[in-house]
Amino acid sequence: MGIPIRLRRSVGYGFQDVGLFPHLTVGDNIAVVPHLERWTEDRVAARVRELLELIGLAPDTYAERWPDELSGGQRQRVGVARALAIDPPVLLMDEPFGALDPITRRQLQQEFRRIQARVAKSVMLVTHDMAEALALADRIGVLDEGRLIWCGTAQAITVAEDERVRALVESVVPLFHGPADRLRQGSGGQEAGHGDRP
Repeated sequence: MGIPIRLRRSVGYGFQDVGLFPHLTVGDNIAVVPHLERWTEDRVAARVRELLELIGLAPDTYAERWPDELSGGQRQRVGVARALAIDPPVLLMDEPFGALDPITRRQLQQEFRRIQARVAKSVMLVTHDMAEALALADRIGVLDEGRLIWCGTAQAITVAEDERVRALVESVVPLFHGPADRLRQGSGGQEAGHGDRP
C-alpha cells in the first residue's frame, strides 16, 4: 500500500453532509474502511457494535437500518462512528454539525465532547461558527484569506488584539449576554474539558 493511501487511512474524516452511502446499511457504512483494511468479519462486526454503543445507538436496532431511516442527528453520529472505525490517531471534522438545527446541534456538540473524552483523539474541527469553536476547542486557529492570522487558547482569543479576530469574538458575545470569558460555556453549559480537541 502506498504512503498517500496509508496517510489518508490514518485520519478519520467527518463531513457536514455526513456522506453516508445510501445503498449500505448503517453497519456497513461504519465498516467501509475496516473492510478496506481487510479486517476479519468477526473483528469488523465487533467494532461496528462497539462504535454503535459508543455513539448511543443500539446495535441490534440500528446496524441493519438504512441511512434514510435515520434522523439528521443519528446520521451525524454514524458519521462520527465511521470516522473512528479503525481507531485513527487524528480526526478531521469539516463542519460536522453545520447542517443541523440549533437544538440538535447543541446536543451533538455535547455528545461529541463525551465521545472525545472516551476515545482521546486529536481532533481538527473546521467551523465558521465561533460559538462552536469556543465551546469545543482547547486551541483555536483563525484563517483569513487562506492564511493563519491567529492561534491560541480559547480563553486567549477573547482578549486578542487583532481587529479581525476581535470581530469574530464580538459577533457571538450578544448571544450569551455576558462577558467574553463565558463564551466557552455557551454551547454546552460547561467549559470544555482537557485533551487534544481543536
